[in-house]
Amino acid sequence: MKRRGRMLALVASVAGAGALVWTAVTPRIEASTVPAAVPSNGTWKPDPAKYGVAIEKNVKIQMSDGTILLADIYRPADPATGQPAAGKFPVILTQTPYRKSGQLGTSDGGDSYLVQRGYIEVVADVRGTGSSGGTWQFFGPREVQDGVELVKWCAKLPGSTGQVGLMGASYLGINQLLVAGAIGKNSPLKCIFPVIASNDLYRDTAFMGGIPDMEFSLEWLSLRADCDIQPADDLSSDPERAIETELEHTSWLAGFYVPLLTNVERGGDKAYDETFWQVRNPSNVLSKVVANGIPAFLVGGWFDLFQRGELMNYVGLQNAWAGRPVNAPMTATQPVTGRYQLVMGPWYHETSGSTQLEEWQLEWFDTWLKGEKTGMADTKTPLHVYALSQGKWFDTDRYPFTAAKPTTYYFAGGRTGSANSLNDGWLLTTKPSVLTGSDGIAWTGASLPLGRSTEQWSAGARASAEQSLGLPPSPETQNDVGYEATGLTYTTAPFTSGKYLAGPIDVTLYATSTTPDAEWVATIEDVAPDGTAYPLTEGALLGSFRKLDTAHSWTVDGQLLVPYHPYTEASREAVTPGKVERFDIEVFPTFAYIAPGHRIRVTITTSDTPHLIPTQAQLPDLLGGYYQVQRNHAYASFVNLPLAPAGSFKTSPVVWGPSGS
Repeated sequence: MKRRGRMLALVASVAGAGALVWTAVTPRIEASTVPAAVPSNGTWKPDPAKYGVAIEKNVKIQMSDGTILLADIYRPADPATGQPAAGKFPVILTQTPYRKSGQLGTSDGGDSYLVQRGYIEVVADVRGTGSSGGTWQFFGPREVQDGVELVKWCAKLPGSTGQVGLMGASYLGINQLLVAGAIGKNSPLKCIFPVIASNDLYRDTAFMGGIPDMEFSLEWLSLRADCDIQPADDLSSDPERAIETELEHTSWLAGFYVPLLTNVERGGDKAYDETFWQVRNPSNVLSKVVANGIPAFLVGGWFDLFQRGELMNYVGLQNAWAGRPVNAPMTATQPVTGRYQLVMGPWYHETSGSTQLEEWQLEWFDTWLKGEKTGMADTKTPLHVYALSQGKWFDTDRYPFTAAKPTTYYFAGGRTGSANSLNDGWLLTTKPSVLTGSDGIAWTGASLPLGRSTEQWSAGARASAEQSLGLPPSPETQNDVGYEATGLTYTTAPFTSGKYLAGPIDVTLYATSTTPDAEWVATIEDVAPDGTAYPLTEGALLGSFRKLDTAHSWTVDGQLLVPYHPYTEASREAVTPGKVERFDIEVFPTFAYIAPGHRIRVTITTSDTPHLIPTQAQLPDLLGGYYQVQRNHAYASFVNLPLAPAGSFKTSPVVWGPSGS
């Protein structure tokens, strides 16, 4: 999963091992034209490469507690002599747990694009990783304090203007937000550029609906272990210290990974959204990022690991700037600012690099670190989104999208003739009038892999392999992987006019279980006239976590769109066998064009292998379970779909990224 590219080859996250794949997810996404220039006031253009690159390896930086971190420094160089160029330059800092020697675009680990245009880059191994000393903190308070100290060190670096920016993807994007929230006002840190960064580590990736994401977590833990057992970068220059550091790191592997996994599997405190996760969540520092006056340009993907969190980060930053609670939905009338922008495209969590992304970074850093009048931050529509299935980019401002009105569709009986499922039921806008009616489904404990979910939570591994081989993306339909045959489906009639399915989705089930718990997975699909179903997004919920926190849930026009479950040990409540219970499932957001003649389908399954694997503590209450999903007047299960008519969104003059084919 670790590969070189340009800036976005900064690998991995708390649950991630890469950056964006610049590729489409389904064959219906149209190929883009040649990517347009970055939006500006019409006068800014990317500077041509002017400098060479001078490299200083394994620079030792002492933290306030005495721990030594190692960094590589890349300076603009005189092309004729190869020596550092005269003058002062802003500094861009990247902090990585994945070994500084392989993080950026060149064989030496640096990103020549920005350095050649007048920036110093510093790439540092975070504490306890790579060649740096100490104990790895996994976004802990000491690691964040290191980031603050590194920013101040960069500001005083010889040849520095004193202006510092942060960049990086995934883990390297998350720590940007945490550092920007901790650094205080009037600091040298003037802007950040977090790519594919989480908002809430527990909800976004580590768990979905309270069920562990084992597919990605195990992959990520193996990547981290692989990074730590490789020889330290300074082995040849300082072998004694390098060996000591290596022994310290490898001993920490057993001291961190095994206890963490054991704790989660046994239902310990780390299986809940409590202190361990809360102190590491960017959502808790977004108001401080804004108070500290630090602009942020965010990049995310509709099929990324942090598909949910990237939009939540945008909302939190915009809300904080407008003086509103960071965790509330944006309102239709609140002001917005170009200081906080998000590009949300059709991407996974990998990349092979993009010159266009480098241009975005260059313009952002030119704006905030060099004071150039680029106009980039003057936009009144700082939210840039890609419409799946249509291949178009739109510029808007608020999320949830104000044009998308929640429409309630109720589960109903009968057969639509569109799905080979256990029931093939309907989605209707009228509430059921029948007094009885339900559909049965067993807890399976396993499902066939290789669908959209497997691809997303493997960080786009298959798409990345296909791209590297020059192959078109594989169709990812649930028809191909057999989900419908083992699940319940509810499908609308064909739409007579085009609609946008845009934003977060709530699926509310009224159901009984024969066991003290239940596992629910809800997938939203776009169904073509020929019956092919394209999965767009999904959500899940462990029934014992069904307690709803209405104060933190999002409702629009009185309709629930984002159910918020505390996922704490205190909120956990066993399901009463045989009793009709309510289960509100948060389905991660999407933005897709539903063409005339197409339908929307909700598919309900009881597992998602290998993505979601219940723990040893959760499993006994699931074994042998059989559920009845109610669809009658008293207990009317439903889905709230945010729908907008065609033409509701402003087409962007910019192609914000390659969209593949």
